[in-house]
Amino acid sequence: MFWSKGYDGVTIDDLVEGMGVGRPSLYAVFGDKRAIFLRALKAYAERKGASAAKALLSPQSLRDSVAGFLRYTVESATEEGSARGCLLMCVAPLVNDAEVQRFLQSTVVGGAALLERRFRDGISAGDIPPDFPVAVRAIQVTDFARGLTMRAQIGTPRKTLLKEAEEAADLVLQARRG
Repeated sequence: MFWSKGYDGVTIDDLVEGMGVGRPSLYAVFGDKRAIFLRALKAYAERKGASAAKALLSPQSLRDSVAGFLRYTVESATEEGSARGCLLMCVAPLVNDAEVQRFLQSTVVGGAALLERRFRDGISAGDIPPDFPVAVRAIQVTDFARGLTMRAQIGTPRKTLLKEAEEAADLVLQARRG
């Protein structure tokens, strides 16, 4: 519901109707709208984050892992029957709330840390050179993922985004310029 209407567009009545509970029960179990939104964000991040980590940390080549992570991003953002984009990247940043912003920052930092881990594994396996800029490239991959997600939200076809995800994986793994 927050995804389709945005945080400000969702009313308590919308939540009561959508969740099929009475107003007193909603407040007793979940608290206010902000608490429900934070809970929804955290549940979404856990579910999507676990799947993204699985794609990234699978036992395949580094290039295939990065491409798999970006493909998962596209597939998730263009999933049939759901809102296009990503709740964390498309709706949550618009909420002017310090706790939401801290949660988003920690989510991005956690994603970058997973990518850094995968790049270090790639260095150990000899897939990339020891001087590979692990931290910078991890942020670049998260930036590519956000860009693909935003483009999904505005209606770019899945096929186009999947092709771009593959090209982004190749680009981010290129050697440093001298």
